[in-house]
Amino acid sequence: MVKALRKTNKNPPILSHEFIIQNHADIVSCVAMVFVVGLMVKATSPIASIFIALQHNVTFPETIDDVLLYEPGVKDWAGVFFYSLIVVVVHAIFQEYILDKISKKLHLSKSKLAIFNNSGQLLVFYLISVLWGIDTIMRERYLPEISRLWSEYPAPITFLAKLYFIIQLAYSLHELPELYFQRVKREEYLGKAVSSIAALVLVSIPYFLRFNRLLVCLLVLHHISELIFHVSQLIQTVDKEDKLTKASTLLATALRFVARLGSIIISVFTLWYGLALSEQKELNIQEGYYNVPMVRLSVLGGVLLLQLYLIFNLISDEISRSKENKAYIPAPKSKSKKEKTKKNKKTNDESDLPEVDQNTNKTLRNKQKLNKL
Repeated sequence: MVKALRKTNKNPPILSHEFIIQNHADIVSCVAMVFVVGLMVKATSPIASIFIALQHNVTFPETIDDVLLYEPGVKDWAGVFFYSLIVVVVHAIFQEYILDKISKKLHLSKSKLAIFNNSGQLLVFYLISVLWGIDTIMRERYLPEISRLWSEYPAPITFLAKLYFIIQLAYSLHELPELYFQRVKREEYLGKAVSSIAALVLVSIPYFLRFNRLLVCLLVLHHISELIFHVSQLIQTVDKEDKLTKASTLLATALRFVARLGSIIISVFTLWYGLALSEQKELNIQEGYYNVPMVRLSVLGGVLLLQLYLIFNLISDEISRSKENKAYIPAPKSKSKKEKTKKNKKTNDESDLPEVDQNTNKTLRNKQKLNKL
């Protein structure tokens, strides 16, 4: 009799690396539920509300129709932590129920699958950020009235505008644990971690320095260019015949250049000219006034260095891509080789014929030459 095979237990042991990676969405959602339940209990409600509700309210409306206004503060980091948990859960749900099902139908290779998953996640984030940011710009009338970018400094921000900045910081923060959950390679871990921390720092500095109106415009420009770039990446993974790849890549590169130049123009116009009209010489941290020459010019220098760095990376990427494309182009065959192969084929064919047929072919060729002369 044949012994029955033992059934292997596919479930990994509890609290192992594989268990945490497979069930990280459930674990993180349970952690988030602790804060939600704490909001319902009277004893823990003040602490839980710091993480869930937006803090640093500067208005006390008498009616429901009054607009709530907020200012940046230290307690915002608690909200950034809580909403980063929510982003991790949404990331896992979108990956499992949408991207994984689409990728199975496409039958992509490992390299293209990694690009598809990364660009698919970022495409949704940038699309939401662009629509949200444009809505904020139109509501606050920054686009028709450009002077509102520097007027009334330090101006409070609305509820939706503050939630927009909190989500931006939360998304950058959630990318750090996602490196572990997505099993990122060791050689890529450091670079991606540095880029996530850099995004977190670069958004938080102008946010806490009250340059929020300028920050919205810069983020919208950046997100539009990145949105088109990841659309081109998705087209590249799906387009097997490369019909739309070149056009989408060219459009994405052009928009990236435009976004960089637009960010430089808006930053110089706001920080060098606009805010200088109402600047003060003394720094007032208690009232949140940072419009002094040293702080303002430091932020301007940081924005310019960042944009120049991005332009340099963009140019270097285009140069390396053009070199790779040239390397893959096959060298054209010379005419002499083709003619030699044809002559060799004719001679080989004639050598297989008997001697009488070979002589008749030679006489026919000689007659053709005489007729031409």
